[in-house]
Amino acid sequence: MTARKPALRNGARHPGAGKSERRLSDRLHGLGLLLGLLFLGACEARQQSACVPCVFSAAAVPLKPKESRMWMVVGERRFVVILSDNATGHAFAKLLPLTLDMAELNGNEKYADLQKALPATATRMEMISNGDLLLYGSKTLVVFYKAFTSPYSYSNVGRVANPVGLAHALGEHGARVEFLSYK
Repeated sequence: MTARKPALRNGARHPGAGKSERRLSDRLHGLGLLLGLLFLGACEARQQSACVPCVFSAAAVPLKPKESRMWMVVGERRFVVILSDNATGHAFAKLLPLTLDMAELNGNEKYADLQKALPATATRMEMISNGDLLLYGSKTLVVFYKAFTSPYSYSNVGRVANPVGLAHALGEHGARVEFLSYK
């Protein structure tokens, strides 16, 4: 009969494990943490420079062809907006370039009236998401920077591809927002 070794629990090391084995394990663990932090840092740098979706962003939207994208510029930050493939999104794209002084409302959105009415097919949204670009009525453009439920109806204009940092960029008060063709 052979003796059984006791089972190890919760990542405990076998009592007979040597110091060199423990040092190697600690180094590999540290290296894994370092690589993870470097990857996240590179992802954040890429997001800040071009606002391209990052692997770790759950809210990121897959990018579509250039024709359905535009830039939304707030201060020094640029965000890629994926335009909706509908009459509202197409009509909004024809207004570009466009600069709007957007007012703050409810701590979750910025809005501004457009000079020209757009085609609207409003539907009740139920859930508004961070980064939604919607049309209220036929002339009020709204950029949402927080998620919440809503009883109101909107027409879809588009969505910020990666809204990380959008709330910070828009700030607590009104904001000047530029909408530009994607080139």
